Amino acid sequence: MPRGKNKKSKQTELLDVDRASQTSSLSSVMEDDDDTHTQLRAGQSETGDFGLILKELREFRKDSSQQLNAIREEINKSNTRIEEAERRIDATETRLQVAEDTVQELLHLQIHLDAKLTDLEGRSRRENIRIHGVKEGAEENSPSMVVYVERLLREGLELPATFELRVERAHRTLMLRPPGEASPRSIVVKMSSYRMKDELLRMAWQKRGFQHLGKRVNLDHDYAPDVLKKRREYAEAKAVLKEKKIRFQTPFPARFRVFYQEGVVMYDSAEDATEDMAKRGFPVTVIKHPDSLLERIQRFTWHTVKRPGIRHRASRALDYKEKLQAFRHQDSG
Repeated sequence: MPRGKNKKSKQTELLDVDRASQTSSLSSVMEDDDDTHTQLRAGQSETGDFGLILKELREFRKDSSQQLNAIREEINKSNTRIEEAERRIDATETRLQVAEDTVQELLHLQIHLDAKLTDLEGRSRRENIRIHGVKEGAEENSPSMVVYVERLLREGLELPATFELRVERAHRTLMLRPPGEASPRSIVVKMSSYRMKDELLRMAWQKRGFQHLGKRVNLDHDYAPDVLKKRREYAEAKAVLKEKKIRFQTPFPARFRVFYQEGVVMYDSAEDATEDMAKRGFPVTVIKHPDSLLERIQRFTWHTVKRPGIRHRASRALDYKEKLQAFRHQDSG
């Protein structure tokens, strides 16, 4: 092969190598540029994300601040209403307590006045006698009820002619005439003196009453209605004691004295008597009266509660912060 041709081919190969190296260098440079652009674009994207996050955080902080301000305002309003309600409740409890104390004093006064009124009524009846069992209309043929009563007492009690019997007034009890064979109304008799009244009662009790027109007639004191009601409550206890042949007495106004073998016992009410007799084994019904108005008020009365001093509204408004801080400390620990 000629020498000139060989040189030409070698030059051609060198040019090809240079072109290939330049092409690879350019490719590497272009790849480096692409990587740089990619990194820049990634950095710009990350920067944009951080900006968006910061923007959202600022908006959330602003919204939270507004909501907290609204909550704080509502709490302040609620505290104000609660304080006003507490003041009104305190004032209402005070007025109610004063009213209950006043009612209790008035009830005590009423009980005292009722007792005095019953005592005065009893004293006004001290010269009176009640005659039970006289047939209705038996006095119609007499000039007056006084004349009829004097004759009835002299004949029934067999009073001597020298016994001075002075009846001032006499009448049937003030109620409607009973129909048919119902129990007749009693006759109230006003004697001239208390001694004469006691003497007549003593003789009548010794004779255990007397017969008149086929009816048993008995004499007794003229008790006030309240006293008579309380004395009637001993009826069952008296019947049981009579059956057991135990002596008893009913002193004025409405007490009950029982002569047990162990000793004498005085009861002030039918409740005490029946309760004690039931404990002793007697077949009696224990009497329990319903609670009076005074007892009900005393049982359900209000009691003043000592309240702590009302704190300032601003300090109450900070309570929720203190609670949150305490909760935060516990959570962090």
